[in-house]
Amino acid sequence: MLEIGSLVDGKYKILNVIGHGGMSVVYMAINEKANKTWAIKEVRKDGKLDFEEVKQGLTVETNMLKKLRHNNLPSIVDVIEDEDTFIIVMDYIEGKPLSDAIQEYGAQPQESVIKWAKQLCNVLGYLHSQTPAIIYRDMKPSNVMLKPDGNLVLIDFGIAREYKEQNLADTTCLGTIGYAAPEQFGGRGQTDARTDIYCLGATLHHLITGQDPCKPPYARYPIRHYNGALSTGLEEILLKCTRDNPEERYQSCAELMYALEHYYELDKEYRIKQNRKLGIFVAAAVLSLTFFSLGTGFRVLADQTQADNYNVYLQDARGSVSFEDKIDKCRSAVELNPSQADAYIYLLEDVLLEDGILSAREDEILRGILMGNDGRRTNEAVFKTNQAAYDEFAYALGLAYYYYYEEKGSKSQATKWLDIAANSVVLEDAKVERARRLGKIAAYYSRIGRKIRRETPRSVIWNIGRI
Repeated sequence: MLEIGSLVDGKYKILNVIGHGGMSVVYMAINEKANKTWAIKEVRKDGKLDFEEVKQGLTVETNMLKKLRHNNLPSIVDVIEDEDTFIIVMDYIEGKPLSDAIQEYGAQPQESVIKWAKQLCNVLGYLHSQTPAIIYRDMKPSNVMLKPDGNLVLIDFGIAREYKEQNLADTTCLGTIGYAAPEQFGGRGQTDARTDIYCLGATLHHLITGQDPCKPPYARYPIRHYNGALSTGLEEILLKCTRDNPEERYQSCAELMYALEHYYELDKEYRIKQNRKLGIFVAAAVLSLTFFSLGTGFRVLADQTQADNYNVYLQDARGSVSFEDKIDKCRSAVELNPSQADAYIYLLEDVLLEDGILSAREDEILRGILMGNDGRRTNEAVFKTNQAAYDEFAYALGLAYYYYYEEKGSKSQATKWLDIAANSVVLEDAKVERARRLGKIAAYYSRIGRKIRRETPRSVIWNIGRI
């Protein structure tokens, strides 16, 4: 084992042990020069007759993670090998695994589980969108870290694989019994995106019921068997995720995400309410016609139709696989009702920031939608009339420009939007204060950039640009 206080590769100082695995030890380390904390995973060669096989698995894991960039995935920064050890240096994830949350508190709140489900569905969809697709295959609570801010990070890619279309029976008993899909147990077919959907469903079942599938009675009953207050819609979703036949599951993470976004529509209570609303609507329509109130009736109907069409555009965006389709559907929703917040928020957080980066092209798309108009006012001007939603969006967009714009952030754009949030009278105090502080920092760096450009001769700027 590495000694506490020792230096790895002359720059990573070992602080303490933070975890043990079957073949490895994980440490917290710090690069004192960069004042940055890292996690170091050490696998020792001594005593392992099959180390070359272990090393091959580690190499696959590190090579996969090196090419991935997503908010819910750790980053690999260094791989060090010597005569005795194989060491991986990666992001230190502050938090604890979801398995600890279950052990400490039991079944988790439905609202939290649905929020986590969307994050995990999003990151699995990102993995499946790679070329070739990456199949994770080991989703379970202990492989999901919960950070203090409520966001998740998926760890341990030891048995992940790249999808090979011709490998019809590629898996040999890999995965964790209780969470693994039937096709993971050797000779039962190839693992694909639907395998991850099964594992996710089993994981969510454990989280929301507190029932460990790895312990007796080794059975998975519908979630309302354990708690009748849980959503019937969510129960239907998890049952579909964990069908034995892959053809009967959701066929993609996009399909599953759409279901999670609308789980309440599957609830029996929702159906009853909708039937009641339909009855009321029909009765109202009859009365309107009877009393010749056609003008009012048509106006209400027009408003309802607009709202329905807006939601259809958003649903289509969430169900789309292509980036361009998502953009087009969001643009159509905004043009239909520029004052409504949902399309702007979905566009920013789930489309443009899906890979954790706001590129210059994506920035241009967003600004183009905001500056679109109906011949009188821009979409942004109409959006401002919905003050609470506009300020919330300004806060989110300010953070996006500050942290995620290409490599270094766009401090000038961040300043504009953070100032709007900092002057809000409807945002939470904590968000207003954070926007105020980050806005000052962004404005400072923006001024420095302008000063450098103003005081530097054009010939120097031209030569720098050519380097």
